[in-house]
Amino acid sequence: MVRDRTVHRCQQCGFAGPKPGTCPDCRRATGELVALVEERQEPAARGARRPAGISRPVRLRDVVTEPDDRMPTGIGELDRVLGGGVVRGSLVLIGGDPGIGKSTLLLQTARALARTAPPVLYVSAEESAPQVKLRAERLGLAGEDLLLWAETDLDAVLAELDAVKPRALVVDSIQTVFLPALESAPGSVAQVRECGARLMTMAKGRGIATFLVGHVTKEGALAGPRVLEHLVDTVLYFEGDQHHAYRILRAIKNRFGSTNEIGVFEMTSGGLADVADAAAFFLAQRPTDAPGSVVVPSLEGTRPLLLELQALVGRASFGTPRRTVEGADYNRVCLMLAVLEKRAGVPIGTQDVFVNVAGGGRVVEPAADLAILIAAASSYLERPVAPDVVVLGEVGLTGEVRAVSGIEPRLRAAAQLGFRAAVVPRGNVDGAPPLRVTGVTTVTEAVAVLLGG
Repeated sequence: MVRDRTVHRCQQCGFAGPKPGTCPDCRRATGELVALVEERQEPAARGARRPAGISRPVRLRDVVTEPDDRMPTGIGELDRVLGGGVVRGSLVLIGGDPGIGKSTLLLQTARALARTAPPVLYVSAEESAPQVKLRAERLGLAGEDLLLWAETDLDAVLAELDAVKPRALVVDSIQTVFLPALESAPGSVAQVRECGARLMTMAKGRGIATFLVGHVTKEGALAGPRVLEHLVDTVLYFEGDQHHAYRILRAIKNRFGSTNEIGVFEMTSGGLADVADAAAFFLAQRPTDAPGSVVVPSLEGTRPLLLELQALVGRASFGTPRRTVEGADYNRVCLMLAVLEKRAGVPIGTQDVFVNVAGGGRVVEPAADLAILIAAASSYLERPVAPDVVVLGEVGLTGEVRAVSGIEPRLRAAAQLGFRAAVVPRGNVDGAPPLRVTGVTTVTEAVAVLLGG
Protein backbone atom coordinates (compact mmCIF):
# COMPACT_ATOMS: atom_id res chain seq x y z
CA MET A 1 0.00 0.00 0.00
CA VAL A 2 1.39 3.43 -0.97
CA ARG A 3 0.91 6.04 1.75
CA ASP A 4 0.85 9.79 1.45
CA ARG A 5 4.15 11.44 2.33
CA THR A 6 3.96 14.56 4.54
CA VAL A 7 6.71 17.17 4.40
CA HIS A 8 7.07 20.56 6.05
CA ARG A 9 8.31 23.24 3.67
CA CYS A 10 9.56 26.80 4.07
CA GLN A 11 7.50 29.25 2.02
CA GLN A 12 10.49 31.55 1.41
CA CYS A 13 13.46 29.38 0.43
CA GLY A 14 11.82 26.01 -0.29
CA PHE A 15 13.58 24.02 2.47
CA ALA A 16 11.74 20.74 3.14
CA GLY A 17 11.95 18.73 6.33
CA PRO A 18 10.11 15.76 7.85
CA LYS A 19 9.11 17.55 11.07
CA PRO A 20 7.33 20.83 11.90
CA GLY A 21 9.30 23.77 13.22
CA THR A 22 11.23 26.70 11.76
CA CYS A 23 13.48 26.88 8.70
CA PRO A 24 17.17 26.42 9.62
CA ASP A 25 18.37 27.94 6.33
CA CYS A 26 16.46 31.19 6.81
CA ARG A 27 17.53 31.34 10.46
CA ARG A 28 21.20 31.05 9.50
CA ALA A 29 20.94 33.49 6.58
CA THR A 30 18.74 36.27 7.99
CA GLY A 31 18.14 35.42 11.64
CA GLU A 32 14.38 35.24 11.06
CA LEU A 33 12.21 32.43 12.36
CA VAL A 34 10.11 31.25 9.40
CA ALA A 35 7.60 28.52 10.19
CA LEU A 36 7.48 25.38 8.05
CA VAL A 37 4.10 24.65 6.45
CA GLU A 38 2.80 21.11 6.16
CA GLU A 39 2.37 19.68 2.67
CA ARG A 40 1.06 16.27 1.66
CA GLN A 41 2.40 14.70 -1.48
CA GLU A 42 1.08 11.63 -3.23
CA PRO A 43 3.92 9.62 -4.77
CA ALA A 44 3.47 8.28 -8.28
CA ALA A 45 2.28 4.69 -8.47
CA ARG A 46 5.01 2.10 -8.98
CA GLY A 47 5.36 0.79 -12.46
CA ALA A 48 3.94 3.94 -14.08
CA ARG A 49 5.62 4.49 -17.41
CA ARG A 50 5.69 7.25 -19.94
CA PRO A 51 3.42 6.41 -22.88
CA ALA A 52 5.36 4.97 -25.78
CA GLY A 53 5.46 6.51 -29.21
CA ILE A 54 5.34 10.16 -28.11
CA SER A 55 8.83 11.09 -29.35
CA ARG A 56 12.08 9.46 -30.31
CA PRO A 57 15.69 10.70 -30.37
CA VAL A 58 16.62 12.26 -33.71
CA ARG A 59 19.78 13.71 -35.20
CA LEU A 60 20.26 17.44 -34.68
CA ARG A 61 20.48 17.99 -38.43
CA ASP A 62 17.07 16.33 -38.89
CA VAL A 63 15.26 18.70 -36.50
CA VAL A 64 12.85 20.87 -38.49
CA THR A 65 12.21 24.46 -37.43
CA GLU A 66 9.20 26.38 -38.66
CA PRO A 67 9.92 29.72 -40.37
CA ASP A 68 7.05 31.41 -38.53
CA ASP A 69 8.00 30.27 -35.02
CA ARG A 70 8.26 33.90 -33.88
CA MET A 71 5.18 36.08 -33.60
CA PRO A 72 5.71 39.86 -33.48
CA THR A 73 3.90 41.20 -30.44
CA GLY A 74 3.17 44.56 -32.03
CA ILE A 75 5.13 46.31 -29.24
CA GLY A 76 8.43 47.34 -30.83
CA GLU A 77 10.49 47.59 -27.63
CA LEU A 78 9.18 44.25 -26.33
CA ASP A 79 10.05 42.58 -29.64
CA ARG A 80 13.57 44.00 -29.37
CA VAL A 81 14.08 42.45 -25.92
CA LEU A 82 12.55 39.10 -26.95
CA GLY A 83 14.82 38.91 -30.00
CA GLY A 84 12.30 39.74 -32.72
CA GLY A 85 9.03 38.46 -31.27
CA VAL A 86 7.64 35.83 -28.94
CA VAL A 87 8.37 32.20 -29.86
CA ARG A 88 5.43 29.83 -30.13
CA GLY A 89 5.31 27.46 -27.19
CA SER A 90 7.64 29.62 -25.09
CA LEU A 91 7.09 30.55 -21.45
CA VAL A 92 7.92 34.20 -20.60
CA LEU A 93 8.07 35.44 -17.01
CA ILE A 94 7.82 39.20 -16.35
CA GLY A 95 8.68 40.60 -12.92
CA GLY A 96 8.80 44.08 -11.45
CA ASP A 97 7.81 46.25 -8.53
CA PRO A 98 4.11 46.73 -7.75
CA GLY A 99 2.57 49.48 -9.87
CA ILE A 100 5.47 49.63 -12.32
CA GLY A 101 3.23 48.70 -15.26
CA LYS A 102 3.48 44.91 -15.74
CA SER A 103 -0.26 44.40 -16.19
CA THR A 104 -0.49 47.45 -18.45
CA LEU A 105 2.31 46.15 -20.67
CA LEU A 106 0.79 42.67 -20.95
CA LEU A 107 -2.70 44.01 -21.60
CA GLN A 108 -1.34 46.13 -24.45
CA THR A 109 0.67 43.14 -25.70
CA ALA A 110 -2.37 40.86 -25.57
CA ARG A 111 -4.42 43.37 -27.56
CA ALA A 112 -1.66 43.77 -30.17
CA LEU A 113 -1.26 39.98 -30.49
CA ALA A 114 -5.03 39.59 -30.85
CA ARG A 115 -4.85 41.66 -34.03
CA THR A 116 -2.16 39.54 -35.70
CA ALA A 117 -2.52 36.10 -34.08
CA PRO A 118 -6.06 35.71 -32.66
CA PRO A 119 -7.44 34.58 -30.35
CA VAL A 120 -5.57 35.62 -27.17
CA LEU A 121 -6.71 34.63 -23.68
CA TYR A 122 -5.97 37.01 -20.78
CA VAL A 123 -6.45 35.30 -17.40
CA SER A 124 -6.71 37.83 -14.58
CA ALA A 125 -6.23 36.12 -11.23
CA GLU A 126 -5.76 39.32 -9.22
CA GLU A 127 -8.39 41.69 -10.61
CA SER A 128 -12.01 41.24 -11.53
CA ALA A 129 -13.17 41.46 -15.13
CA PRO A 130 -14.75 44.94 -14.64
CA GLN A 131 -11.46 46.23 -13.20
CA VAL A 132 -9.52 45.00 -16.23
CA LYS A 133 -12.20 46.43 -18.52
CA LEU A 134 -11.81 49.86 -16.89
CA ARG A 135 -8.05 49.75 -17.49
CA ALA A 136 -8.59 48.70 -21.08
CA GLU A 137 -11.00 51.60 -21.66
CA ARG A 138 -8.51 54.03 -20.12
CA LEU A 139 -5.84 52.72 -22.49
CA GLY A 140 -8.20 52.83 -25.45
CA LEU A 141 -8.05 49.06 -26.01
CA ALA A 142 -10.89 47.02 -27.42
CA GLY A 143 -11.31 44.02 -29.68
CA GLU A 144 -13.33 40.90 -30.31
CA ASP A 145 -10.34 38.55 -30.43
CA LEU A 146 -9.03 39.40 -26.95
CA LEU A 147 -10.72 37.08 -24.44
CA LEU A 148 -10.76 38.05 -20.76
CA TRP A 149 -11.32 35.62 -17.90
CA ALA A 150 -11.10 36.38 -14.17
CA GLU A 151 -10.18 32.93 -12.80
CA THR A 152 -7.77 31.58 -10.18
CA ASP A 153 -8.30 27.81 -10.67
CA LEU A 154 -5.55 26.71 -13.04
CA ASP A 155 -7.25 23.37 -13.72
CA ALA A 156 -10.30 25.24 -15.02
CA VAL A 157 -8.11 27.43 -17.22
CA LEU A 158 -6.27 24.47 -18.73
CA ALA A 159 -9.56 22.62 -19.34
CA GLU A 160 -10.99 25.63 -21.20
CA LEU A 161 -8.06 25.79 -23.64
CA ASP A 162 -9.60 23.04 -25.78
CA ALA A 163 -12.66 25.20 -26.41
CA VAL A 164 -10.88 28.55 -26.78
CA LYS A 165 -7.78 27.35 -28.69
CA PRO A 166 -5.74 30.52 -28.03
CA ARG A 167 -2.45 31.22 -29.78
CA ALA A 168 -1.23 33.27 -26.83
CA LEU A 169 -2.02 33.10 -23.11
CA VAL A 170 -1.42 35.66 -20.35
CA VAL A 171 -1.61 34.63 -16.67
CA ASP A 172 -1.61 37.56 -14.24
CA SER A 173 -0.15 36.39 -11.92
CA ILE A 174 1.54 33.04 -11.23
CA GLN A 175 1.39 33.69 -7.45
CA THR A 176 -2.42 33.94 -7.41
CA VAL A 177 -3.45 30.92 -9.49
CA PHE A 178 -3.62 27.54 -7.76
CA LEU A 179 -4.21 23.83 -8.29
CA PRO A 180 -7.05 22.43 -6.12
CA ALA A 181 -5.26 19.08 -5.77
CA LEU A 182 -2.55 20.74 -3.66
CA GLU A 183 -3.40 21.68 -0.10
CA SER A 184 -0.98 24.61 -0.02
CA ALA A 185 -2.19 28.19 -0.25
CA PRO A 186 -1.83 30.12 -3.52
CA GLY A 187 1.62 31.69 -3.78
CA SER A 188 3.32 28.98 -1.73
CA VAL A 189 6.41 27.21 -2.99
CA ALA A 190 4.51 24.06 -3.94
CA GLN A 191 1.75 25.94 -5.77
CA VAL A 192 4.10 28.20 -7.72
CA ARG A 193 6.33 25.28 -8.72
CA GLU A 194 3.50 22.99 -9.81
CA CYS A 195 1.53 25.72 -11.59
CA GLY A 196 4.66 26.75 -13.46
CA ALA A 197 5.36 23.14 -14.46
CA ARG A 198 1.77 22.65 -15.69
CA LEU A 199 1.90 25.80 -17.77
CA MET A 200 5.29 24.84 -19.19
CA THR A 201 3.99 21.42 -20.25
CA MET A 202 0.90 23.02 -21.77
CA ALA A 203 2.88 25.67 -23.67
CA LYS A 204 5.32 23.17 -25.16
CA GLY A 205 2.64 20.60 -26.01
CA ARG A 206 0.14 23.00 -27.59
CA GLY A 207 2.54 25.58 -29.02
CA ILE A 208 0.90 28.43 -27.10
CA ALA A 209 3.05 31.48 -26.33
CA THR A 210 2.50 32.04 -22.60
CA PHE A 211 3.24 35.13 -20.51
CA LEU A 212 3.39 34.99 -16.70
CA VAL A 213 3.46 37.87 -14.24
CA GLY A 214 5.65 37.26 -11.19
CA HIS A 215 5.66 39.13 -7.89
CA VAL A 216 8.94 40.40 -6.49
CA THR A 217 10.32 40.50 -2.95
CA LYS A 218 11.47 43.58 -1.05
CA GLU A 219 14.98 42.98 -2.40
CA GLY A 220 13.66 43.11 -5.98
CA ALA A 221 14.05 39.38 -6.75
CA LEU A 222 11.22 37.27 -8.11
CA ALA A 223 9.17 35.81 -5.28
CA GLY A 224 8.84 32.08 -4.92
CA PRO A 225 11.46 29.41 -5.57
CA ARG A 226 14.32 30.08 -7.98
CA VAL A 227 13.26 26.92 -9.82
CA LEU A 228 10.59 29.06 -11.51
CA GLU A 229 13.31 31.12 -13.21
CA HIS A 230 15.05 27.93 -14.35
CA LEU A 231 11.77 26.52 -15.61
CA VAL A 232 10.72 29.30 -17.96
CA ASP A 233 12.34 30.20 -21.27
CA THR A 234 12.62 33.96 -20.76
CA VAL A 235 12.83 36.13 -17.65
CA LEU A 236 12.17 39.86 -18.09
CA TYR A 237 12.43 42.54 -15.41
CA PHE A 238 10.42 45.73 -15.70
CA GLU A 239 12.40 48.51 -14.03
CA GLY A 240 11.87 52.17 -13.38
CA ASP A 241 11.07 54.81 -10.84
CA GLN A 242 7.44 55.64 -10.20
CA HIS A 243 8.49 59.29 -9.92
CA HIS A 244 9.82 59.26 -13.50
CA ALA A 245 7.97 58.53 -16.71
CA TYR A 246 10.50 56.11 -18.16
CA ARG A 247 10.43 52.32 -17.82
CA ILE A 248 13.12 49.86 -18.89
CA LEU A 249 12.42 46.24 -19.80
CA ARG A 250 15.54 44.14 -19.29
CA ALA A 251 16.12 40.47 -20.21
CA ILE A 252 17.78 38.43 -17.46
CA LYS A 253 17.40 35.10 -19.26
CA ASN A 254 16.43 34.42 -22.87
CA ARG A 255 16.73 31.03 -24.54
CA PHE A 256 15.75 32.50 -27.91
CA GLY A 257 17.78 35.69 -28.04
CA SER A 258 20.31 37.96 -26.41
CA THR A 259 20.17 39.00 -22.75
CA ASN A 260 21.95 42.29 -23.48
CA GLU A 261 19.05 44.13 -25.12
CA ILE A 262 16.75 46.53 -23.29
CA GLY A 263 13.43 48.10 -24.17
CA VAL A 264 12.66 51.70 -23.19
CA PHE A 265 9.08 52.82 -22.56
CA GLU A 266 7.43 56.02 -21.43
CA MET A 267 4.40 55.86 -19.17
CA THR A 268 1.71 58.15 -20.56
CA SER A 269 -1.98 58.70 -19.87
CA GLY A 270 -2.72 56.27 -22.69
CA GLY A 271 -0.43 53.51 -21.40
CA LEU A 272 3.15 52.56 -22.23
CA ALA A 273 4.62 54.11 -25.35
CA ASP A 274 7.78 53.00 -27.15
CA VAL A 275 10.73 55.38 -26.91
CA ALA A 276 12.23 55.23 -30.36
CA ASP A 277 15.01 57.78 -29.74
CA ALA A 278 16.23 56.27 -26.50
CA ALA A 279 19.74 57.72 -26.94
CA ALA A 280 18.47 61.27 -26.28
CA PHE A 281 15.71 60.39 -23.83
CA PHE A 282 17.72 61.14 -20.67
CA LEU A 283 19.23 64.41 -21.96
CA ALA A 284 15.99 66.33 -22.49
CA GLN A 285 16.58 68.82 -19.64
CA ARG A 286 20.38 68.78 -19.37
CA PRO A 287 21.89 72.08 -18.16
CA THR A 288 24.79 73.65 -20.05
CA ASP A 289 28.02 75.01 -18.57
CA ALA A 290 27.20 73.52 -15.16
CA PRO A 291 30.14 72.22 -13.08
CA GLY A 292 29.78 68.55 -12.21
CA SER A 293 27.78 67.55 -15.30
CA VAL A 294 29.28 65.05 -17.77
CA VAL A 295 27.64 63.06 -20.57
CA VAL A 296 28.65 59.43 -21.06
CA PRO A 297 27.56 57.24 -24.00
CA SER A 298 26.52 54.03 -22.27
CA LEU A 299 25.87 50.83 -24.20
CA GLU A 300 22.99 48.49 -23.31
CA GLY A 301 23.38 45.49 -25.55
CA THR A 302 23.48 46.99 -29.05
CA ARG A 303 21.63 50.16 -28.03
CA PRO A 304 23.61 53.30 -27.09
CA LEU A 305 22.13 55.54 -24.41
CA LEU A 306 23.52 58.98 -23.59
CA LEU A 307 23.30 59.55 -19.85
CA GLU A 308 24.11 62.63 -17.82
CA LEU A 309 26.28 61.95 -14.78
CA GLN A 310 26.06 64.65 -12.12
CA ALA A 311 28.35 65.11 -9.14
CA LEU A 312 28.15 67.56 -6.26
CA VAL A 313 31.23 68.02 -4.07
CA GLY A 314 31.15 70.18 -0.98
CA ARG A 315 32.84 70.63 2.38
CA ALA A 316 31.96 67.90 4.86
CA SER A 317 29.80 69.22 7.68
CA PHE A 318 30.71 66.38 10.03
CA GLY A 319 33.82 64.38 10.74
CA THR A 320 33.17 61.56 8.25
CA PRO A 321 32.55 62.67 4.65
CA ARG A 322 29.35 61.39 3.05
CA ARG A 323 29.16 59.36 -0.15
CA THR A 324 25.69 59.16 -1.73
CA VAL A 325 25.15 57.47 -5.10
CA GLU A 326 21.98 57.13 -7.20
CA GLY A 327 21.93 55.19 -10.47
CA ALA A 328 25.53 53.94 -10.33
CA ASP A 329 27.48 51.34 -8.38
CA TYR A 330 28.38 52.73 -4.96
CA ASN A 331 31.60 50.78 -4.55
CA ARG A 332 32.75 51.70 -8.05
CA VAL A 333 32.18 55.40 -7.34
CA CYS A 334 34.21 55.16 -4.13
CA LEU A 335 37.07 53.57 -6.10
CA MET A 336 37.00 56.40 -8.64
CA LEU A 337 37.09 59.03 -5.91
CA ALA A 338 40.12 57.34 -4.35
CA VAL A 339 41.89 57.22 -7.72
CA LEU A 340 41.06 60.89 -8.34
CA GLU A 341 42.72 61.94 -5.10
CA LYS A 342 45.71 59.60 -5.26
CA ARG A 343 46.60 59.77 -8.97
CA ALA A 344 45.33 63.23 -10.01
CA GLY A 345 46.07 65.07 -6.77
CA VAL A 346 42.52 66.36 -6.23
CA PRO A 347 42.00 66.49 -2.41
CA ILE A 348 38.51 65.05 -2.40
CA GLY A 349 38.84 62.68 0.55
CA THR A 350 37.57 65.24 3.08
CA GLN A 351 34.63 66.36 0.94
CA ASP A 352 31.01 65.21 0.81
CA VAL A 353 30.36 63.68 -2.62
CA PHE A 354 26.94 63.08 -4.17
CA VAL A 355 26.71 61.29 -7.54
CA ASN A 356 23.51 60.91 -9.53
CA VAL A 357 22.46 59.70 -12.99
CA ALA A 358 19.98 62.36 -14.08
CA GLY A 359 16.48 61.42 -15.14
CA GLY A 360 16.43 58.20 -13.15
CA GLY A 361 18.82 56.36 -15.49
CA ARG A 362 21.28 53.69 -14.43
CA VAL A 363 24.82 52.92 -15.52
CA VAL A 364 26.98 50.15 -14.07
CA GLU A 365 29.48 49.40 -16.83
CA PRO A 366 33.19 50.26 -16.33
CA ALA A 367 33.08 52.51 -19.42
CA ALA A 368 31.51 55.20 -17.19
CA ASP A 369 34.49 55.30 -14.80
CA LEU A 370 36.19 58.29 -16.42
CA ALA A 371 32.93 60.24 -16.60
CA ILE A 372 32.28 59.71 -12.87
CA LEU A 373 35.80 60.83 -12.04
CA ILE A 374 35.65 63.92 -14.29
CA ALA A 375 32.23 64.93 -12.91
CA ALA A 376 33.57 64.88 -9.34
CA ALA A 377 36.69 66.84 -10.34
CA SER A 378 34.58 69.36 -12.27
CA SER A 379 32.36 70.01 -9.27
CA TYR A 380 35.30 70.34 -6.87
CA LEU A 381 37.27 72.69 -9.14
CA GLU A 382 34.13 74.63 -10.22
CA ARG A 383 35.14 74.20 -13.87
CA PRO A 384 32.44 72.99 -16.26
CA VAL A 385 33.08 70.48 -19.03
CA ALA A 386 32.31 71.75 -22.53
CA PRO A 387 28.64 70.98 -23.30
CA ASP A 388 29.40 69.36 -26.67
CA VAL A 389 31.87 66.78 -25.29
CA VAL A 390 31.20 63.19 -24.23
CA VAL A 391 33.54 61.24 -21.95
CA LEU A 392 34.06 57.51 -21.59
CA GLY A 393 36.74 55.07 -20.50
CA GLU A 394 37.55 52.46 -17.88
CA VAL A 395 39.91 53.58 -15.12
CA GLY A 396 42.34 51.31 -13.28
CA LEU A 397 43.61 51.74 -9.74
CA THR A 398 46.98 52.97 -11.00
CA GLY A 399 45.29 55.83 -12.82
CA GLU A 400 45.48 54.39 -16.34
CA VAL A 401 42.56 54.81 -18.76
CA ARG A 402 41.72 51.53 -20.49
CA ALA A 403 39.97 50.93 -23.79
CA VAL A 404 36.28 49.99 -23.87
CA SER A 405 34.18 47.97 -26.31
CA GLY A 406 31.62 49.30 -28.78
CA ILE A 407 33.31 52.67 -29.32
CA GLU A 408 31.83 53.23 -32.79
CA PRO A 409 28.08 52.97 -31.97
CA ARG A 410 28.60 55.02 -28.81
CA LEU A 411 30.25 57.95 -30.58
CA ARG A 412 28.03 57.67 -33.64
CA ALA A 413 24.97 58.16 -31.41
CA ALA A 414 26.68 61.15 -29.76
CA ALA A 415 27.42 62.71 -33.14
CA GLN A 416 23.80 62.31 -34.21
CA LEU A 417 22.69 64.29 -31.15
CA GLY A 418 24.96 67.21 -31.90
CA PHE A 419 28.03 66.41 -29.83
CA ARG A 420 31.21 67.48 -31.58
CA ALA A 421 34.04 66.08 -29.45
CA ALA A 422 34.85 63.10 -27.27
CA VAL A 423 37.54 62.18 -24.78
CA VAL A 424 38.22 58.45 -24.98
CA PRO A 425 41.02 56.02 -24.07
CA ARG A 426 44.06 56.24 -26.35
CA GLY A 427 43.47 52.63 -27.40
CA ASN A 428 40.07 53.54 -28.88
CA VAL A 429 41.17 56.46 -31.06
CA ASP A 430 41.77 54.35 -34.18
CA GLY A 431 38.23 52.93 -34.18
CA ALA A 432 36.43 56.23 -33.58
CA PRO A 433 33.97 57.57 -36.20
CA PRO A 434 34.24 61.06 -37.78
CA LEU A 435 34.19 63.06 -34.53
CA ARG A 436 36.83 65.23 -32.93
CA VAL A 437 38.34 62.61 -30.65
CA THR A 438 41.05 63.12 -28.05
CA GLY A 439 42.77 60.07 -26.64
CA VAL A 440 44.08 59.97 -23.06
CA THR A 441 46.15 57.39 -21.22
CA THR A 442 45.97 58.57 -17.60
CA VAL A 443 43.53 60.26 -15.26
CA THR A 444 45.85 63.24 -14.87
CA GLU A 445 45.91 63.75 -18.65
CA ALA A 446 42.10 63.52 -18.83
CA VAL A 447 41.64 66.15 -16.10
CA ALA A 448 44.09 68.46 -17.88
CA VAL A 449 42.34 68.07 -21.26
CA LEU A 450 38.79 68.50 -19.96
CA LEU A 451 39.24 70.94 -17.08
CA GLY A 452 42.38 72.83 -18.07
CA GLY A 453 44.86 71.35 -15.64
